[in-house]
Amino acid sequence: AGPVEGKKEAAMSELVPEPRQKPVVPMKPMGINTNLLGYIGIDTIIEQMRKKTMKTGFDFNIMVVGQSGLGKSTLVNTLFKSQVSRKSSGWNREEKIPKTVEIKAIGHVIEEGGVKMKLTVIDTPGFGDQINNENCWEPIEKYINEQYEKFLKEEVNIARKKRIPDTRVHCCLYFISPTGHSLRPLDLEFMKHLSKVVNIIPVIAKADTMTLEEKTEFKQRVRKELEVNGIEFYPQKEFDEDLEDKTENDKIRQESMPFAVVGSDKEYQVNGKRVLGRKTPWGIIEVENLTHCEFALLRDFVIRTHLQDLKEVTHNIHYETYRAKRLNDNGGLPPMAVETEENHESNL
Repeated sequence: AGPVEGKKEAAMSELVPEPRQKPVVPMKPMGINTNLLGYIGIDTIIEQMRKKTMKTGFDFNIMVVGQSGLGKSTLVNTLFKSQVSRKSSGWNREEKIPKTVEIKAIGHVIEEGGVKMKLTVIDTPGFGDQINNENCWEPIEKYINEQYEKFLKEEVNIARKKRIPDTRVHCCLYFISPTGHSLRPLDLEFMKHLSKVVNIIPVIAKADTMTLEEKTEFKQRVRKELEVNGIEFYPQKEFDEDLEDKTENDKIRQESMPFAVVGSDKEYQVNGKRVLGRKTPWGIIEVENLTHCEFALLRDFVIRTHLQDLKEVTHNIHYETYRAKRLNDNGGLPPMAVETEENHESNL
């Protein structure tokens, strides 16, 4: 090699750091878990976390999307066993169908067993109700992204709040009309665009209008159509963390989705018990009875098994994707946080 090349190589070697050696992993002490000399108390961390969560409470924001008349409000009221969503028993005479999609967010605090949940229900009246529904998903996508932006701006503030208010949409229940045929182009269009920014859980509304055979066939058809169109609904395959998660989520993806549900906030007496249900000429459809509908499966899935995961996927995947894109578009700089009057006063 000539002297010039030698100099180049020397300069290069100065710039390129030597590959870092892998740290030596210390050997695992044998039987450390079995031969503890007395109790340390590491396991109390769970109790400490529980107490802290109970004190502060947590946010959960759920969005409902679908044509009017599919029982969206009723279903959310049934999920949380309280009037958390506007009661829509059809439109009032004075109330017109919105010309464009409106976004209405209603906040509540629900307490159970000493745990506080700050629940926000985001309704989307006007979605899919027009003659021309082209791009009617845009205001919804805009709203979801606005919440990410709000969170990002709070996060990059120099004087950050100890606890940033979380208005990000953790879960979107998408209501499919129980036609028994196939998904409408609008359904596919919405889920194709929005599945990239939010956790979508498809549900077949008013499932009591179909026979058991129709329901089974329709569920299979919907799953097939979503697969053919490359639409990923929650729980997304690529976010399964381990084999246990994969097994549990595969069962949900292949058997339960989309949940065929019936909602009701009316109580009836059945065999001496008070049950939530819908009265028909041939009997009462019990909402929480698995032989009648899959409402109990949906409730257990959203609230009892996957609520924390819905929040984590929103934060670690959807929000992170938005954040990275915003920083990229901004040349690596965080977006300027708009100083509100409230922030300004607190800084004085």
